[in-house]
Amino acid sequence: MRNPMRMMAATTLISEALVLFFAGLVAMQLSSLSTGQALGITWSLAVVCFLAAGMLRGRAGYVFGSVLQLSLFAIAFWVPAMIFVGVLFGALWIASLVIGSRIEREMAERAASSEVERPAGSL
Repeated sequence: MRNPMRMMAATTLISEALVLFFAGLVAMQLSSLSTGQALGITWSLAVVCFLAAGMLRGRAGYVFGSVLQLSLFAIAFWVPAMIFVGVLFGALWIASLVIGSRIEREMAERAASSEVERPAGSL
């Protein structure tokens, strides 16, 4: 099985990217930003979310993803409704890291216990 924490975190980041694409359309109408600024900010953050999902092979990807969650709150200066989205995805990000690491730990314990139970000469 693949790395559960990585899969959950990548799913969160990709979902966040899709929401950011649509948030740009909302930001055009609800903020004082110009169309180019609203789409530029939100769509560039969406692309960065996709890139961060690809960086999750190492620890730096998780740190970068955590910092990226804070950027969602920055958009709330222009579109106050993004506070709700930021809280939601922040909670999903934390849940991905906590639950994913717990699943990894349980899988490692299960693998270790099956190795102990198996006799040395058996397949």
